Amino acid sequence: MANNPQKKAATEKISPNLSVGFVLMPSFTLLPFSAFVDALRLAADEGDQSQQINCHWTVMGQTLEPIASSCGVSVQPWETYRDPANFDYIVVVGGLLPHTLQGSQHVINYLQRADRSHTPIVGLCTGSFAMIRAGLMKDRRCCVSWFHYKDLTDRYSDVTPVAEQLFVDDGDRITCAGGAVAADLAAYIIERHLGQSWARKSLRILVMDSPRPANSPQPQPSAAYRVDNKWVKRALLLLEQNLSRPLATDEIATRLNISKRQLERLFISETGDSLQKFYRKIRLNYGLWLLQNTPRSITDIAQETGFSDTAHFSRVFRSMFDKKPSEFRNS
Repeated sequence: MANNPQKKAATEKISPNLSVGFVLMPSFTLLPFSAFVDALRLAADEGDQSQQINCHWTVMGQTLEPIASSCGVSVQPWETYRDPANFDYIVVVGGLLPHTLQGSQHVINYLQRADRSHTPIVGLCTGSFAMIRAGLMKDRRCCVSWFHYKDLTDRYSDVTPVAEQLFVDDGDRITCAGGAVAADLAAYIIERHLGQSWARKSLRILVMDSPRPANSPQPQPSAAYRVDNKWVKRALLLLEQNLSRPLATDEIATRLNISKRQLERLFISETGDSLQKFYRKIRLNYGLWLLQNTPRSITDIAQETGFSDTAHFSRVFRSMFDKKPSEFRNS
């Protein structure tokens, strides 16, 4: 993504109502960044010319060397770090967790500089972990994806994790679970500074209906399970990543490079259930969440949770929750 010097020069004299500076961690996730910046772009002028009139945005780095995203697409910073006081928000975009937890100390230093200038800071995806590294989230509520919930709770005890909703506005700290939710968060900020019509105009062009509020629930397939054994932790991650196409125990053991017998023994020791019984509980809990939070049909939900047909799903669902799926849908 390259800057257009002529466009920039043409808009330098304009004082926008919303100004955002982006900083990217190495291996940042492309979707949250692009969703947020595109929402700004579409709210920036009357038409679809991407003129930075209502909104201004820029991408900054320590140098102008391209920064690779987690999918391999690189983004070149438009400029080196500017005084954060020039912006209404500094948005840090995280990505692959090991890269966000290590290195790029210059990003951490810049976030601390933004804090000293009293500029609100927004963390997209694992950008919240960069904010924690910078010492900016002590005793704060921090939105985290269910996928990284345990990563956060295992590492930090002075942060209140929130994995039940899409994003958290904690005053001058805003954190977002990531993914397409970044567009909802951008719309929330656009509405705050420009008004509801600009936020809705932006989302309509993005082919989105209306912004989801912060407290909308994340689509969590399961609760955050407290287990200590590393093999069981890795197995649980595989289970949560494969809900629509359930894996056989043999396949899970092969992926983990552990014997099936040892994996079953460890799983029962840690959870009290066999792996497949626990797997079914995860899938059924996800099905319950879908019933309560989406309008999807029971047939679709059965397929999404890996059951061969609706009758099978309904039968095992009722055995676990003592109600038919339709009773939860109608409650």
